[in-house]
Amino acid sequence: MSETLDPTRLAPPHDSRLLVVGGCGGIGRELVHVALAAGIRVAVADLPTSMEQHPPPSGVLRFPTDATKGEEARETCSRLHQAWGGMDSLVNLAGFSNELKDVADLDEAEFDDIVAGSLKSTFLFAKYSLPLLRLGKAASIVHMASGLAMNVRAGFGPYGAAKAAVITLTKAIARENAPAVRANVVAPGAVDTEFFAGGTGRSVKTIAMDRETYVKAIPLARLARPVDVVGPILFLLGQGSAYMTGQVLYINGGALTP
Repeated sequence: MSETLDPTRLAPPHDSRLLVVGGCGGIGRELVHVALAAGIRVAVADLPTSMEQHPPPSGVLRFPTDATKGEEARETCSRLHQAWGGMDSLVNLAGFSNELKDVADLDEAEFDDIVAGSLKSTFLFAKYSLPLLRLGKAASIVHMASGLAMNVRAGFGPYGAAKAAVITLTKAIARENAPAVRANVVAPGAVDTEFFAGGTGRSVKTIAMDRETYVKAIPLARLARPVDVVGPILFLLGQGSAYMTGQVLYINGGALTP
């Protein structure tokens, strides 16, 4: 008898185990809220300052972590292994862009900082989470990229390049770990969160954005809200996407249709 799909349960099953890296940001907080409501066990890894600004809800395992530091990522996953004995889902939302600059005006430290925040953090948590995910059930990874990986704008060079690399890295992870672990990507356009102030837990200049002009180019005529990204993330983690791996979902109101 073939497995039956429950159309009311496209998210991960009740009591499954989910780690959200960057869970204190705007999209992360919404994901944690919805996951808890669905009966999913949740752990959050984020910068200590982000934890202070937006403490995760009661019942969520908290791991203050700089995701760009290999030893901290390894230690977080080790502690999670001790707590849960394995993991079913990983969502990595880490990433930021500093003050927008043309490539010619960037210094080496700024470039390294942005690439580490988006790409190195993705690599580190994938590396140290995979042994736990192989112990899980129907294990799945969702990484955060950006529409800028496909259609970069001036000033976003290192961020767009890092997010394009996240897509390629995820495709490699998908091939290397199938069929035990699936790995996919969400690539949103602009989302109305603290990202446009440099993200939570960081002190950088606000990213300049003409919202009115930006929205005029979006067929659905508004910026994305965090919940618009959370739905596709949960779909990619759940049984409804069981035959999807190495794929990218672009979430941008129709502004980019690659």
